[in-house]
Order: sequence, then structure tokens, then C-alpha cells
Amino acid sequence: MTRDTFAPTVPEASPVHRLIPALLLAAASATTLAADTLVSAARMLDVRTGSFVSDPVLLLRDGRIVEVGSAGKPPVAAAGAQEIRLDGMTILPGLIDMHVHLDSDPTYGGYTSLQFSDRFWSVISVPNAAVTLDAGFTTVRNVGSRFWDDIGLRQAIDAGKVPGPRIVTAAWSFGSTGGHCDENMFPPSMDEKWPYNSDSPDQARHTVRELRKYGAQVIKICATGGVFSSNTGVGQQQMSEEEMRAVAEEAHMQGLRVAAHAHGAAGIKAAIRAGIDTIEHASLIDDEGIALAKKRGTYLSMDIYNSEYTQAEGRKNGVLEENMRKDLEVAEAQRENFRKAHKAGVKIVFGTDSGVSPHGDNGKQFPWMVRYGMTPLEAIQAATVVAAEALGRNDVGVLEAGRFADIVAVHGDPAADVTLLESIPVVIKGGELVKDRRTH
Repeated sequence: MTRDTFAPTVPEASPVHRLIPALLLAAASATTLAADTLVSAARMLDVRTGSFVSDPVLLLRDGRIVEVGSAGKPPVAAAGAQEIRLDGMTILPGLIDMHVHLDSDPTYGGYTSLQFSDRFWSVISVPNAAVTLDAGFTTVRNVGSRFWDDIGLRQAIDAGKVPGPRIVTAAWSFGSTGGHCDENMFPPSMDEKWPYNSDSPDQARHTVRELRKYGAQVIKICATGGVFSSNTGVGQQQMSEEEMRAVAEEAHMQGLRVAAHAHGAAGIKAAIRAGIDTIEHASLIDDEGIALAKKRGTYLSMDIYNSEYTQAEGRKNGVLEENMRKDLEVAEAQRENFRKAHKAGVKIVFGTDSGVSPHGDNGKQFPWMVRYGMTPLEAIQAATVVAAEALGRNDVGVLEAGRFADIVAVHGDPAADVTLLESIPVVIKGGELVKDRRTH
């Protein structure tokens, strides 16, 4: 992968850039909820069934949901409990994006990122995390980051030093020498290479162990070529099934799941047979691959929105013509294969590849998922309960006792109009009110 895939900051004049100082200040002084807090609303979406609970009242304590009751039968809270009244609003779980790159910025494409020091990207990941949380995404999976940027960011967020979502960190992604996860845009004299290339099953196992040692919570591999790299065919398989099986076996033994960047049909099927848990992009998946994914219960994460941004803004941002061409070639095929996979009953999670498109715009993918075959409820489920299942977590993705008190609220019915999730006015993460932009 090249830095045009992993490159952060927002232009000086952009609305997001102007928003960042306010976000950081607001999140740093976020309203810390009392030992007991009661959150009430007009309706709550049960993301498992698609039904609504009228007049819900949630009891929060120590960052978790203790009980879900109703106005007619409210939970019993301790004396002096704080109340957050979301009158007239619909609440649902905090959203989950399964494919982001928080230390990336799409406004630097091609070679333009080379004007900055390596540490620029770790610094810029902080405001990127803030705008992601502000957009209502309280959990993300960061599938690939240089120099352990995402590990440090996760630790800073968890320590309460900076605002941001819960991050499931992959640290360095890896693949074969010369593949999509390698440095492949420089001449031999520069000797640029990715530090964790793996060209055998034994190397792959060692890499999994080392990444886990230093903080990886999910393993990300590159099974095929990609859009934002040079001299790699998008559909070209670049890791053998044997190598991918070694990754999956080692990661699973260590208690980690594996995500595979895979655009091409052969690489997708090899990854599924090898036991990979989620297939990222899955652009050129064929009918056999769809059937195999359904049979094995493999999740697909298909970023079907971001080509809109790349085709509109990429050249201005410095994206190379080779990459613009590859992006255009796979965009519609990916969307139609999304439709086919969904119709076939394959499990699909919400993943945007934010960093290719601007952070904070994650919610713009929801209407594209509906356009290509999902109901609004199914798109919401992909970003809540289904994503939580794919992560193997029972503490996010659903509003029920025992899970984190991660809540978003909107005016109206998101199960009828999913565009409501493009601009979310209220966000609670772990029992803290981190955003309240209601018009009263």
C-alpha cells in the first residue's frame, strides 16, 4: 500500500478542518455522566428484530447499559441520577465501521504525501478520530497503519487523552514482496520496502506473532493487488492459499481474527478456503466465491461509496492516473457484486475505507448500500449487530444490558430513511455525552 491510501489531514478551508478545534475541546470536556444516568427517548430501534421500543428508558452505570426499561416501567436508579432526555428522538446503537485508516487523508494522493515527516500521520490521526466519533461511529476497525500509529492512538483514546472511537487495531498490514502491501512506487536505489513482507507460511506465522506482540488486535493481509498501489493488478492474487492458511491458523490460535484485502475472484476464494474471517473490498467476487462465502459464513466488507469521492477529487489531490483508472474499473463491478452477494444471503458488514474518502463522511455509504439492494434496516444492522458479530464482540452493536453505553440519536425513523445517519446530532460513547447538536 502507498501513502495515498494512508495519508491524513483536511484542507485548511474545509468545514471539517474548522470543526476540529471545537470537537477536541468539546470531547476533552465531554459531559461525564453521573454514577447513574437515565437516558430516555421517543423510540429505540431494536437492531436485531427491526422493531421499535416506545418510550425507552436506559439505565447507564460505569459506561455500560445496566437495564433497558420504559417510561411505564423505568429502571430504578440511585438517588441523584442524571437524566438525558432525548425527547422526540430515535436512539440506536453507536455505529461500527469495519474498515478505516485513521492515519490517512485522501487530500494527499500519489507522491504528494512525501512532503511530510513520518510522524505527521500519527499526529493527524487525532483529529481524524475526533470527527469519526462525531459522525456517530463509536467503534472502528483500523485495518492497516504505519509505524504503529493506530496502536498509539488507541492507547491515547482509552487513556482519555484524546477523543475518538473504540479502535480495533491491525498495526502494519502485510503481504508478499512487491504486492499491494509493499512499497512499490519507488526505484531500486531508494530500497523502500514494507517491513513485514511475508513470502512463505513460516514468515507469515512469525509476522502474526510479532504484530500481536506489539498491539495488533486483528491481522490484516493483502491477498491480491489493489487500487492505490503501483504495478499491481487489482484482481491479481499475491499470497498463496497456503500462506493465508498459515496466517489464519496462527491468528486464530492467538485469539485474533483476520481481514484480507482481496479484490480478485481467485484471491477471494483462496482466502475464504484458508479460513480468513472477513474479505475486504471483494470487488470482483464471482458466483463461486459468493456461494463459498455463504457456506463458510465469511463476512464481506465492501466499500461501495468511496469511488464517488475518488473520481470527483482524486486528480486534484494528486492521485496517479494508474490509480484513477483502476478505481473506475472496479467501482461498478463491486457495487453489482455487493447486490448479488446480499441477495444470495452472504453476511455483509459496514466498511467504508475512510482515509480514501474523508473521515467523518462514513455515514454517506448507508444510502449506497440501500441503492444496491439492502433495506435501510439491513444497512443499519451491517453497522451494528452484524459488525459486532464479525468482531467477535458482545459489548458493542446492540442496546442491551451489559454492553457499552454507546448510543446515537436522530430525529425521525432511520429504518425508513437511512440518510438520517449521515448527520447524527447526538452521540454518547461509554456513558459520556460527546456530542449534542440538537436544535431546541
